[in-house]
Amino acid sequence: MKRDQDYAALFLRIALGAGFLSAVLSRLGLWGEYSSGWESFLTYTEKVNSFLPKRVIPFIAITATILEATLASLLLTGYQTKSAAIGASILTFAFALAMTYSFGLKDPLDYSVFTFSMASFLLYTIPEYKWSLDQILSKNSKNN
Repeated sequence: MKRDQDYAALFLRIALGAGFLSAVLSRLGLWGEYSSGWESFLTYTEKVNSFLPKRVIPFIAITATILEATLASLLLTGYQTKSAAIGASILTFAFALAMTYSFGLKDPLDYSVFTFSMASFLLYTIPEYKWSLDQILSKNSKNN
């Protein structure tokens, strides 16, 4: 059973990190013809955050992009996994709440934002992360 949990944590970490990375790459135009682009992302950010003044939308978009890129890097490398997982859970829950307020419950359910948030929380609850920088650093600190 422990080995199954180890694999589940690894695959969950990779899937969550890849999800964040894909979104960032798309809005930066790095998926080629499949990219949404920065202007489309700004427009969508404004719709999702319909309750905020328009002047703060660029700040929200840049902040979200930086957070998502950071979380993707941490999750994919397995560094500070527990902190990255709870950060991912909180960030995506905030996305889900904003989407629910602006569009109703269907959109965040269709885009699996609540699922992403709770999957991140599940990753947070796992006690140790095999095949990660966290594991390597933990072993090194025990050997010194």
